[in-house]
Amino acid sequence: MTDAIESYTVFTRKYAFQKHKNLHLWFPNIFEFKGGIQVYSAFLLEALQNLYPQVTYDIFLKHDSGCPPNLAAIANSKFHFSGTWPSALRTVAFATHISGHALWQRPCLIISSHVNFTVAAYLLKRLIGIRYWTVVHGVDAWNITNPHLKMALQHADRILAVSNYTRDRLLQEQHLDPARISLLPNTFDPERFQIAAKPTYLLKRYRLKPEQPVILTVARLEGLERQKGYDQILQALPEIRHQIPDVRYILAGKGRDRSRLEQAIARLNLQDCVTLAGFIPDCELGDHYNLCDVFAMPSQAEGFGIVYLEALACGKPVLGGNRDGALDALCEGELGVLVDPLDVGAIAQTLIQILQGEYSNSQIYQPELLRQKVIAKFGFDRFQQTLASYLAPYLSST
Repeated sequence: MTDAIESYTVFTRKYAFQKHKNLHLWFPNIFEFKGGIQVYSAFLLEALQNLYPQVTYDIFLKHDSGCPPNLAAIANSKFHFSGTWPSALRTVAFATHISGHALWQRPCLIISSHVNFTVAAYLLKRLIGIRYWTVVHGVDAWNITNPHLKMALQHADRILAVSNYTRDRLLQEQHLDPARISLLPNTFDPERFQIAAKPTYLLKRYRLKPEQPVILTVARLEGLERQKGYDQILQALPEIRHQIPDVRYILAGKGRDRSRLEQAIARLNLQDCVTLAGFIPDCELGDHYNLCDVFAMPSQAEGFGIVYLEALACGKPVLGGNRDGALDALCEGELGVLVDPLDVGAIAQTLIQILQGEYSNSQIYQPELLRQKVIAKFGFDRFQQTLASYLAPYLSST
């Protein structure tokens, strides 16, 4: 009986949406750069296509100039690229593109994965009544002062927040209707991130012994990304080395902050302790998680943090900050360790405890349990189910 009800629910949901035919998705990019918003956008597209395979999707990408050949002909989906325009003209070109197609096609719904695009959506709603949703991730939605953007947020039909932290900040700062802001946390692909032994090729690359304790952070090395806490880990390392002399810190990522970090490493005399690994390709990311003994990113302004989920899926202890979206990703400390991101001493002592197997939450030393729990809470199936629950009432009213 339960299976029959579920089948009927799926059928009616798909039928309701298929009556409207067309949906517009506005993304910054998904192919040529892989940041958090880009990954989220790609999963959002996949979930929608799975839930409503007969709907036609027009996907507008501001910064991409093309897609891989194997993705060029996805059924019922058409990609529109603005990345071929010079950067100085791209915003105007993108706005013209999305507005012109919306006026022509009259989609049943616009979903934007970046809040900055909602001004155009608001104008379209005022002009021809198209409803729109937007996703808020983190810093993109905090401290908004632009009056046009504030107005667009006020009139969005639904706002999807990736974490309670982002949702609460948006409510506090913009005084929005709480009923229109729903949680749709980040997700990940469990097949890409599996529990495995430390990869031999990475041990050789970084000249590590298998038993040598490794701390890992994965982040872009840019000035705006310093809030992720890698500076605090560098400052904590002298104290950590005093207790664990052979510890190694691998900081993976590229960016313009690298030269400053190299100077800081030299100033702290950490040249033989810290490795700036540079850009890590997607095919090696899971191996790097498996190389480490603890993944640490004591951030103070992270909207969520997909990297936490990926590390947990590899069964690794994870340390995050206790002031931002890491609270959601680590389930208030159930799945990991939360510290004050500004307290270097606390970061040092906590990492020492974790590496010495003395941290009080014994669950962080149970790889299979960590993996099961993070998949149950944040896996793609859960993401898709949550999205469907938000779309169903909306569709039934159209």
